[in-house]
Amino acid sequence: MATIGFIGLGLMGNAMVTRLLDKGYDLTVLANRSRANVEAAMARGASEAATPKALAEASDIVMLCVDTSQSVEARMHGADGIIAGIKPGTVVIDFGTSLPNSTRKLAQEVADAGGAYLDAPLGRTPQHAFDGLLNIMCAGDRQAFERVEPVLKDLGENVFHLGDSGAGHTIKLLNNFFGMTVANAMAEVMAVADHAGVDRKQAYDVIAAGPLHSMMMDFVAAYGIDGDSSKLAFSIQNASKDLGYYRQMARDAGVESVMAVPASEAMADASKTMGDRMVSEMVDYYAQRFSS
Repeated sequence: MATIGFIGLGLMGNAMVTRLLDKGYDLTVLANRSRANVEAAMARGASEAATPKALAEASDIVMLCVDTSQSVEARMHGADGIIAGIKPGTVVIDFGTSLPNSTRKLAQEVADAGGAYLDAPLGRTPQHAFDGLLNIMCAGDRQAFERVEPVLKDLGENVFHLGDSGAGHTIKLLNNFFGMTVANAMAEVMAVADHAGVDRKQAYDVIAAGPLHSMMMDFVAAYGIDGDSSKLAFSIQNASKDLGYYRQMARDAGVESVMAVPASEAMADASKTMGDRMVSEMVDYYAQRFSS
């Protein structure tokens, strides 16, 4: 089995590492922010690397699941970076949601060093990751994808190859723009229902009976009606970042997004005071905003 290095054991990364350990892979790990999940992985047999370079030197496949393009670039570059440690044939996979232009530049740098770089952002939740049921939107070198496809299929139920480098991150940003716009719309529905004197659940039941019904509105309603924010384990801060990336991607493509603006601005404002809370809790943001 391929040896794997994994950087970034947050909510999603930890679930993926747990899945890979369950499947018997030899893992080397490195923290991005918190050490708690690294300690748990080591207790199950994973090794810890001192630097991204050392992690790459120990791995056939290097996986990153970190928060921003800046974080990815910081771990790729420098004397102790991943690029300095990759061997010929090493495949580097970015599972995060990154800017496509950054992805394409990194792909060229890794190719120049003798490896291959794939962007493979994720759909679904950490619970799906524990069960190996993620949606994986992979792009980049086709031969490299085919080499790592069996590993990706241990992590994902639906594994797509979407074309040239950057296509995965482009489609992921399109997906997150659509999802976060729906989430904000449903959160506002709940808050406005209060002010209009309509029961939240009745409003949800009517909307859900029609063609607008979706999993995303169910996730938001789970919090807005039942107080359960666990159905969508995705923070407001990360969602705000992704909407900002979507708007930048659109600018890089020569257009200015219209529909992303209100959701992006609302989530950026919410991030100031409740960034670590989950997206479904935007219901509280709108409720507080309308009451002020």
